Amino acid sequence: MADTPDIRPVGDLPNEMGKTAPRELHYAGISSLAEVATHTRAELLAIHGVGPKAIRILEGALAEQGLSFAED
Repeated sequence: MADTPDIRPVGDLPNEMGKTAPRELHYAGISSLAEVATHTRAELLAIHGVGPKAIRILEGALAEQGLSFAED
């Protein structure tokens, strides 16, 4: 796909998420853990390409920074 740039890594999002989830988060205007922390798990899961595995990885990365998801 020549039209789809390789957006990895995006900001300080974990590389362990692969390519799809960071790319889709970027398209949704989310490119840092601080921005992730302003959203609930449900809001993030509603983004195409962001699944339970990405949420688990993000949760760990947020915890390392003393952050967490917004309340559901």
